[in-house]
Amino acid sequence: MDTENHSRNDTPFTRAIILHGRRSFDKYHNSTVDSTSNSHWLPWLQQQLLIRGILTQTPEMPRPYEPHYEAWCQEFTHLPVDERTLLVGHSCGGGFLLRWLSEGNYRVGRVVLVAPWLDVEGEAGDFFRFALDRQIDRKAVHGIDVLYSTNDYSHLQSSTAKLRRELPQLRYHRFVNYGHFTFSAMQTRAFPELVEICLREEKK
Repeated sequence: MDTENHSRNDTPFTRAIILHGRRSFDKYHNSTVDSTSNSHWLPWLQQQLLIRGILTQTPEMPRPYEPHYEAWCQEFTHLPVDERTLLVGHSCGGGFLLRWLSEGNYRVGRVVLVAPWLDVEGEAGDFFRFALDRQIDRKAVHGIDVLYSTNDYSHLQSSTAKLRRELPQLRYHRFVNYGHFTFSAMQTRAFPELVEICLREEKK
């Protein structure tokens, strides 16, 4: 086997960061449950990107059962991000990326949001108290993709509706009966459609 070619990176990305979502207090403190950053499809996606030569990190964000934006932002600033970085966020992690991009002067590679949560109902304190940048897509060289499911929770569907209303220029991908894109809903850690969206080549 040609090991050099096996790990050759033919993508526009040199690194990737995958951000997890929120988790209940009980699950977070349960020693028999995977850590938040190692749950659902996150470790599977990390492996798929690693074998393609993309250095991929899945950081554990502070207190995911009671997230505070400033604490998450402080942790995130330790990670190198540039125009060759792929950012993937699930649920609360996706909402975090939307705020981080909206409020900062950043330039990244591609952003993929899986069931991003914006807390339209105001359940999470001030974590999502921000205004979406209507030109946020200009901060991602290869664009921003949003994945949503037809049978996700109602508060996630309202988040998707808000995004489609305020940011219609993003790329939206509709999935049928994927729930909240969790292991319990999908019954698998593998998510090949996500890899395809993450690494999709730009149309000439």
